[in-house]
Amino acid sequence: MSIIRAGAVQVDITPRSPQFLYGYPHVPRVSTGVHDPLLSTALCLDDGATATMFIANDLIFVPREIAERVRARLAELTGIPAGHIMVTATHTHSGPVTVRYLSNEADPVVPGPDPAYLQQAEQGMIDAGRRAWESRQPGEIGLVIADGAAVGTNRRDPSGPRDAQVPVLLARTADTHQFIAAMMVCSMHPTVLHEDSTLISGDFPAMARQYMQQHLLGRDCPIVYHTGAAGNQSPRHVTRGNTFAEAERLGWALGDAIVRAATQAEYQRKLRISCARELLADLPIGRFPSPAEAAVKLRQAAESMENLQRTGAARAALRTAECDVFGAEETLTLARAAAEGRLLPVAKHCLPAEVQVIGIGPWSFVGWPGEVFVEFAQAVRAHSPHTYVITLANGELQGYVVTAHAAAEGGYEAANALFKNPDTGDRLVDATLRLLGTMSHAR
Repeated sequence: MSIIRAGAVQVDITPRSPQFLYGYPHVPRVSTGVHDPLLSTALCLDDGATATMFIANDLIFVPREIAERVRARLAELTGIPAGHIMVTATHTHSGPVTVRYLSNEADPVVPGPDPAYLQQAEQGMIDAGRRAWESRQPGEIGLVIADGAAVGTNRRDPSGPRDAQVPVLLARTADTHQFIAAMMVCSMHPTVLHEDSTLISGDFPAMARQYMQQHLLGRDCPIVYHTGAAGNQSPRHVTRGNTFAEAERLGWALGDAIVRAATQAEYQRKLRISCARELLADLPIGRFPSPAEAAVKLRQAAESMENLQRTGAARAALRTAECDVFGAEETLTLARAAAEGRLLPVAKHCLPAEVQVIGIGPWSFVGWPGEVFVEFAQAVRAHSPHTYVITLANGELQGYVVTAHAAAEGGYEAANALFKNPDTGDRLVDATLRLLGTMSHAR
């Protein structure tokens, strides 16, 4: 086994023209400027026999067809198999529309994706991956766990399940110990900024990266930021407002936790890379009510929010209730689509769903599509403690992957999901454990 080689590059994929900023309904939110650039950041690792690549993008989603084209093109350019390349989205809600969501089709203000921007972003991902491959140099790798508790909690219940562990992989040169890159996984929605903001931004993850560059890594050092199992995780219970100052406060808190944890890193030069994946072609679609039943649920959600407004409920509780109204609206849209026979073709377009596992020495990084509840990642870690789940990887699932409890309880996440059958999450977990078992025998 030879010394591992690492290369990393960040490419600016900020739109060149005003874009509708996607993530919140009903508001004609067109960008008026740029607060911080959107980036496509790639990290390539090569052990001499096997190479892998991670490409994280400051986008709300990366469509599966774009991820597939990027991976195929990079396989041609670098020789890395497409299945060894992971393409993810940070899930910023202050960036362009990149997918058509069936649940949003009744919202008259949400446009479709801009084809010119999609082409720009796709080329940026390819450029980042190619240049990361070309920049490989002998290096050493360390991994630390930082405390991300400051950036948020469980979205519906602040005392509910959460994952405050933030794994941070650090790559530096073998000779001078200069940082090549960092890669991190944070299980939190990047939604400090809301619909009243019209500036393009990566939200608090961008601020965390800036802090890490200023206080640890060096200016412009690439940082590959992945969103973990954040389907039911939100900053809403810890924020004091929805401002850039708050995004900076949370980002700096996360960055500071990482800088402090990095002092404990132990670096290794010889690490084996291993990769495996499984395609799930038959994820179960959730059951939807009739349009009439969905309309009743929408009225009930609206009445509940109005009651909270009258009684002066806390800001976070009001936001949860407002999101439940949004979810009820989206359920009505999906119920109509189901009644008209339009649901199944959209669901099939998301499939097969890919479960990807990339092993780097003793650590494993798992790629799942969709917005997945944290409990499913915890189920994986219960069996494999040094395994870290990345979501919104290699495509999306038109919504959330929820637990049985959430599906029964209802609310925004369960409402805004095609694959809301709880078996979906269990199948992701089962496939992951199968792959991990196979890889452990091969190591």
